[in-house]
Amino acid sequence: MEAYTSFARVYDMFMDNVPYEVWSRYIVEKLRANGIDSGYVVDLGCGTGKLTTLLADAGYDMIGIDNSFDMLDMALEREDDRILYLMQDMREFEPGEKVSAVVSACDSINYILEPEDLQAVFFCVSESLKDGGIFIFDINTPYKYEVLMADNTIAENRDEGSFIWDNYYDADEKINEYDLTLFIKEQSEDEDDIYKKFEETHFQRCYEISELKELLEQSGLVFDAVYDAYTDDQVKCDSEKVTVIAHKA
Repeated sequence: MEAYTSFARVYDMFMDNVPYEVWSRYIVEKLRANGIDSGYVVDLGCGTGKLTTLLADAGYDMIGIDNSFDMLDMALEREDDRILYLMQDMREFEPGEKVSAVVSACDSINYILEPEDLQAVFFCVSESLKDGGIFIFDINTPYKYEVLMADNTIAENRDEGSFIWDNYYDADEKINEYDLTLFIKEQSEDEDDIYKKFEETHFQRCYEISELKELLEQSGLVFDAVYDAYTDDQVKCDSEKVTVIAHKA
């Protein structure tokens, strides 16, 4: 099943621990530090548009891009005419005009499974940016895949829905697979609760910082810095996620 079809319906519920406000403030701080106070910004892999909306609140003209119809459908329910949503593949996206910045959060980059495809993503970013434009993205670390996620099972139960996450990490192939089993509460004509079962399989790839730097530079971008996610701290051996900043010369 295509990723984020059934899960899109309950994504925001299960992701309510994601600090979008913190991420937004950090991104805005970095943009303004580089002289980007306004203008067009692409949110690549925007999902349901929560971060996109916060960046629009900060005064940016937002373009949200995602390849999941269901996630974009949820985003459009916000009815925010400040944001243009486009259903496009990250590997060949075109925002329609040059933009001041591209951002990508929630490990969207990890969903690109082949290095050559990731280079295609970075090339599209380079082609979309104005000269001096900024690219900010986060990515899960080898530590997160190898130690924290590994071959573990995660489960969560709520009144509105439940999920079981069975994780498998192949260290040789650097591919992380997680099988999601979802139980989503359905509307019922009587008072009995009915939960419908859905199953999805997701894949992500683990990338080393050195790989990212090389692919960025091959795509016409300049690697600037990498930090422990959404801070100015150095990357630690147990960092779960990092933020990478690059620019177009």
